[in-house]
Amino acid sequence: MNEDEKRRPGAAEGTRPNDIEKAPVAAMVEPEMVSTEALRKAESYIEAEEGATNRLAGFAGWMATGIAILMTAFHLYAAYEIVPTQELRYIHVAFVLVLSFLLFPVATRFRNRIRWWDVVPALAAVAIIAYALHGGEEFTDRATVPERMDVILGVAFIVILLEATRRTTGPIMPVVAILFIAYAMLGPYLPPPWTHRGYDFARLVGHLFITLEGIFGVAVDVSATLIILFTIYGAFLNHSGAGKFFIDFSLAVMGGKRNSAGRAVVLSSFLLGGPSGSGVATTVMIGTVAYPMLAKAGFSANAAGGLLAAGGLGAILSPPVLGAAAFLIAEFLKISYLDVIWMALIPTVLYYFSLLLMVDLDARRFGAKNVDFRQELTLGQMTRRYGFHFVSLASVVIFMVIGYSPSTSVFWAVVATFALSFLRRETALVPKKLMHAMADGSIGAINAATTCACAGIVVGVVTLTGLGLKFSSIVIAYAGGSLLLTALYTALIVWIIGLAVPVTASYIICAVIAAPALVKLGVPDFAAHMFIFYYAVLSEVSPPTALSPFAAAAITGGDPYRTTLQSWKYTLPAFVVPFVFVLDPQGAGLLLTIPKGGSWVDVVLITLKAGAGLAALAAAAQGWALRRTTSLERWGLALAGLLLVFPSLIEALVEAASGREIGYTATLGLAIALAIMLWQARSPARVAETTSQG
Repeated sequence: MNEDEKRRPGAAEGTRPNDIEKAPVAAMVEPEMVSTEALRKAESYIEAEEGATNRLAGFAGWMATGIAILMTAFHLYAAYEIVPTQELRYIHVAFVLVLSFLLFPVATRFRNRIRWWDVVPALAAVAIIAYALHGGEEFTDRATVPERMDVILGVAFIVILLEATRRTTGPIMPVVAILFIAYAMLGPYLPPPWTHRGYDFARLVGHLFITLEGIFGVAVDVSATLIILFTIYGAFLNHSGAGKFFIDFSLAVMGGKRNSAGRAVVLSSFLLGGPSGSGVATTVMIGTVAYPMLAKAGFSANAAGGLLAAGGLGAILSPPVLGAAAFLIAEFLKISYLDVIWMALIPTVLYYFSLLLMVDLDARRFGAKNVDFRQELTLGQMTRRYGFHFVSLASVVIFMVIGYSPSTSVFWAVVATFALSFLRRETALVPKKLMHAMADGSIGAINAATTCACAGIVVGVVTLTGLGLKFSSIVIAYAGGSLLLTALYTALIVWIIGLAVPVTASYIICAVIAAPALVKLGVPDFAAHMFIFYYAVLSEVSPPTALSPFAAAAITGGDPYRTTLQSWKYTLPAFVVPFVFVLDPQGAGLLLTIPKGGSWVDVVLITLKAGAGLAALAAAAQGWALRRTTSLERWGLALAGLLLVFPSLIEALVEAASGREIGYTATLGLAIALAIMLWQARSPARVAETTSQG
């Protein structure tokens, strides 16, 4: 058996060092700068997000691969033919739990072998699911008064699920779920305003295990119908060579231009969002190829790591795939996933626009050099040979626009990717590659699936106890009814929760307990959920669990915390723009929704104002515009940026403080920014002096 067959069946090609080394070598510059030790360290951060996995060989490897392939086949069938909702959710969770125990060891020291304590809970999970399926409607009808056997099996199932989640995502999420269970049971003994009637063990287990409002609720439904299909789609893209092509294409497009290395990172991170589906994996995949070029261009280790992490973050903010939590937005709001894609479009453009500005300003600040990319093919040759990957990437949106449901669209996108792969012999998904793609597709969804199932416990407790409305009332009371303070508190809550749990779990928890507070104060529900989604994603670059910057620092050799600070600087728009959704009456325009009483002109205007404001804030953050800024210029640009990004908020604050109305705030911000730029243009002699000082 060769090395490729011995590797752990699963993670999509490009998410492990074994696979990263197969990146487009023809495009690399001095690849020896990224050492094997650095790759191992980077892999440890991927495992911190995705769990430490077994690398199984022999019969165990074939068995795990076979189950994963069977899981993919089942979900593709379910996307094509209608499978009853309850059956689909139960079978999906059964597959997930079996693979969780086979592929994720109880502890790192027990890796690479399957032991009896892995097999027993896997079989027990299947048996309990079979019991629930066999019970049919009679089983679900007794949710409020479950039988003794229902309670026993329900408790066993919850324990199995918590252990599977601990193995795949770490201990924090199971602990959070246990705390919510305790809250449901101890309600009468809690101090006001947290008091509630309380629920006995049987009633609670019945709600969480038997109904479709707990473990098998909305989150698992999204996991079974969308998340799994998109990970399968990403795996097919990867194994057909799309990931390699997107990196090569980005290098070819940006080669020979000013700051081509930095721009190539930005473009490739956008294109790789679909195939990788993970911020950390995207950071590592691009970093192994791009860091040598960034170093040669003059980027410091910390600055290069910050840029790589910011690119990885952008990969899970960008259509058409976004992050797993984005699928939940559609389900919570009962809208089409295509609507979520449209809502994410302008924020994504603004994010990458600002990121490109930050990169270019950085390059001017330290005098970046052009890097000569050694490529085997010209841009034209590459596009003619492998340009069909763009069709594969866009096909899912094309099918949704035509009118297919999201799950059916992904099914046909997978079919299209498979068919298009045969346009070139080296990209063809022949049987061996097809089997790897099918296995990787299911295994890549395990982390998100266990998170969704475990988060179902949290959602179930919230719906049973009414915690969401209670919590929103508490937040509004603490904020004194202020929308600004409520938004700040909500962002802080999402950020803190995001430090401890994965992005998907962070979004689910905050969507049910924090979003109602914003909605109560008049924020549109879609804007509130998008706000929470973006701040949940920011956990990727927020210490102490800033996995993307830490992984980037492992590759570049930089300091992890300084790299994190650099990534914060680069991701400035991701922190700022979401507040526009909820604080500005015209903010809905950034989500491609016409503001109340407005028109498409308002959408264009707020987009232009936000773009100009982010440009000013980028210059302030970098301390450089046309040349190095003075302290006064820097503060002026920061003020101009805030006036442009938050004109309505600033006008409201001034009116509340002084009692006087002001207008034309954005115009004032634009005037300040233009005045500073004109002043810098009239004094270019300072450039040489300040460059030498830098």
